[in-house]
Amino acid sequence: MYKVVIGLEVHCELKTKSKNFSGSPNIYSTTPNVNVLPVDLGLPGILPVVNKEACHKAIKTALALNCSVPDEIMFDRKNYYYPDLPKGYQITQMTKPFGKNGYIKFFVGETEKIVYIHQLHLEEDTASLEHCSNFSLIDYNRSGIPLMEIVTEPCIYSADEAVAFLEALRNIFLFTEVSEARSDKGQMRCDVNISLMKETDNKLGTKVEMKNINAFNNVKVAIEYEIKRQTEILDSGKKVIQETRRIGEDGKTYSMREKVDAVDYKYFVEPNIPPIKITDDQINKIKKEIPKLQYERHIKYMENGLSFYDATILSKDKDVSDYYDEVLNEVEDKKSVTNWVITIILGSCNKLEINIKDLFVKPKMLAPIINLVNKNELSQMQAKKILYKSMDIKKDPIEIVKEMNLKQITDENLLLKYVKEVISENEKQVQEYYDGKEYVVNYFIGKMMIKTNKQANPNITLSLIKKELERMKNE
Repeated sequence: MYKVVIGLEVHCELKTKSKNFSGSPNIYSTTPNVNVLPVDLGLPGILPVVNKEACHKAIKTALALNCSVPDEIMFDRKNYYYPDLPKGYQITQMTKPFGKNGYIKFFVGETEKIVYIHQLHLEEDTASLEHCSNFSLIDYNRSGIPLMEIVTEPCIYSADEAVAFLEALRNIFLFTEVSEARSDKGQMRCDVNISLMKETDNKLGTKVEMKNINAFNNVKVAIEYEIKRQTEILDSGKKVIQETRRIGEDGKTYSMREKVDAVDYKYFVEPNIPPIKITDDQINKIKKEIPKLQYERHIKYMENGLSFYDATILSKDKDVSDYYDEVLNEVEDKKSVTNWVITIILGSCNKLEINIKDLFVKPKMLAPIINLVNKNELSQMQAKKILYKSMDIKKDPIEIVKEMNLKQITDENLLLKYVKEVISENEKQVQEYYDGKEYVVNYFIGKMMIKTNKQANPNITLSLIKKELERMKNE
């Protein structure tokens, strides 16, 4: 048996109005080369200008990942030539990255896991290449987009852990609103470093790198294939080659190039961008912008008595969690809120294929309906029908309750008056009850619903009918 050791390098494009060092719009487009300026093309005489919003969001992410942040913003040049890099170098960070020595907590299944973050740095994205049969095309739309790279320590030990980490990390991006993190748009992608070692070994095995994997499912498939491939190599007595591989459409990985030593990128401090001081006040201000993240919410919900499953459903989306919390603040009986939000609200969102923010029934509309049900002034069935109708006709559910006069009668004195009327009007059924046919009680409940326009509380009504019939029988 072998121990699997995985490290990830996650790239995430930040959501900003312009690119990292130029004024080109940072907008996704399928039309090639429309969001391009001279800086993006690396034309002679160009000078980079630091994007304040990108730096702000990089620091915000670093703090959300529990990283230490530097005392100043500093960029470096990473020198290499590739067709998608027009300047012949990339502006990135090495000397003082935005984040060092962080960690995040999350769940793999129901088991808590911690992944340690080596560093987070901000750089500019490269152009994208489209390879044809005997030529390649370059699209510079992506060139210069602010790109965060988060590098983990080699502390991930399975494909499931890797995918769970990526999902937790994406939720941090979404909760902090630094990125849309859309894999289908290339906004979030990762390189996977994987090695196998014997359980008794102290030294890591030979590292194999898999480049630019977009979909999380592909990460899982690639890791599982590599574990199988490397296991077969080691079992046969051969050595794993240090190389860079890619994943194919068939779920297998294929060699791109062998890698003997680390590339010397000849880093040096970017001469066209002077250091910019980061003050404690700025850091504290950014900290206050960070909302409670998924893990914190998940733990809080479980501490409040929710099941692991319900806590997972309600904490994984910030909009859903915020909606749930807002309803909680308005409802007297807290236990009932979970069921209403998960079944009716999320069920309706799924059916309508909309985000919860776009749902007509807002928290302040839902809360009064739940309170009426909890006070036995509205039946659950009535409440559900009202909420569905509210969504359909776009009308406040409380207004519907008033218009249709649906509020339940819970006053026992008033209900007893109606019970006596119903019993006196149905002597035949009273005699059947005396003869031992207790099921006839259901007949009286039906008559009560007709008399009260379905407003009689069923449980109270049932109790009163039985008491009155038994009283009459004993007399």
